[in-house]
Amino acid sequence: MTDTRPPVPRVSLCPNGLQLSRIVAGAWRMDAWGWTPQQRQRWIEQNLEVGVSSFDHADIYGGYTVEALFGEALALAPSLRARLQLVSKCGIQLVSAARPEHRLKAYDTSYDHIVASAEHSLRALRTDHLDLLLLHRPDPLMDADEVARAFDHLRQAGKVLHFGVSNFTPAQFSLLASRTALSTNQVECSPLQLQALHDGTLDQAQQLRLKPMIWSPLAGGRLFTGDDERSRRVRACLERIAARYGCSPASVAYAWLLRHPALPLPIVGSRRIEAVQEAVAALSVPLDAPTWHEIWSASTGHEVP
Repeated sequence: MTDTRPPVPRVSLCPNGLQLSRIVAGAWRMDAWGWTPQQRQRWIEQNLEVGVSSFDHADIYGGYTVEALFGEALALAPSLRARLQLVSKCGIQLVSAARPEHRLKAYDTSYDHIVASAEHSLRALRTDHLDLLLLHRPDPLMDADEVARAFDHLRQAGKVLHFGVSNFTPAQFSLLASRTALSTNQVECSPLQLQALHDGTLDQAQQLRLKPMIWSPLAGGRLFTGDDERSRRVRACLERIAARYGCSPASVAYAWLLRHPALPLPIVGSRRIEAVQEAVAALSVPLDAPTWHEIWSASTGHEVP
């Protein structure tokens, strides 16, 4: 019998928790794609066809426009909603005509702002619930009890099913986790951004058995366009390894992330379904430990101590 399952598995972010696809589609730049609603709908469907069922948003993307663009496409085929998971983020205030009450760029993790942001996202995405809501950035004025109260309200109302954070240090994560259940920490990591590997972020994720989400897994494209010495060095290393494995250098970069025992979920923020397919292909690239360290050494410019 032919196996018709999509090649991307769904995994639980935490024990008995929300399941997301191991590769996540990012909608950050959707406002710049210049697509019709039908083209956006087709992009959603193409991701689903390969098993990428989780879509990453934030209220501020596109100056508060991207969620509505996605929601407009979703409204063309409402049955798609049951097949996908919607992730959004809140907590950053942008100065924007869409939010005339904002005087300057700032963080706001108050009860009122979190609840209002979630409700804005629900209306824009044309859904009755978010599968996952993250605080977008750590706020120096965050009151953990007030955040927990907002999360509890949204959970009890059925408007948000699970919660997490983004860009939090281990200490910041521990503080909020002491007040409310968190499912993940979405952080930056790539062969050009190693901080999460060494500052305790991925160690904490593994300790708590929480799978992190990874933004900018290709360093915002610098892995393949950067002209600095480090980018060129890492790119040459990825190309050598790609030739060994018979895949693209981008697939090797994704495989490098996927190899980590914290089991991260990289976010692919591209309009090109081919870019998504390169990330999917990485699931079949079995990097061994020496090859993983070869890429780490190319990034740092020295061998391991």
